[in-house]
Amino acid sequence: MNRTIFAASAGLAAAGLFGFMSFANDGSSEAPAPSGGAMVIVSVPELNEAALAGKAAFDTFCASCHGANAAGREGFGPPLVHPIYEPRHHGKVSFLYAVTTGVRAHHWHFGDMPVIEGITEDGIAQIVVYVRALQVANGIE
Repeated sequence: MNRTIFAASAGLAAAGLFGFMSFANDGSSEAPAPSGGAMVIVSVPELNEAALAGKAAFDTFCASCHGANAAGREGFGPPLVHPIYEPRHHGKVSFLYAVTTGVRAHHWHFGDMPVIEGITEDGIAQIVVYVRALQVANGIE
């Protein structure tokens, strides 16, 4: 009798689980597309002329992966307004190196960063000024 009750209970539980999984899963085997949404909230300070030039360069060369105001894009690229990128850990030369040679993924799950074509060293320096202004405004120094 106890075996019958156990078997019936197990059967009902399995049927319920199967039903729930069928309802929750649309049958698609593909992962959902990345949302591209911002990963952090960034407070944007008033920017000086140098930082505005950096913002223009960032918007052209970086925002498609790193998001508006360096807030990251879920599924595309990490936020640069993040303690990982504080100046003591990722100095100006780190940005130059990443942009000109690409970089192997080591902090995030987005994959390797490719070389960014068409930007000058001066443009990279301007981007760093912009990113540092955002970082400082958001408590990352």
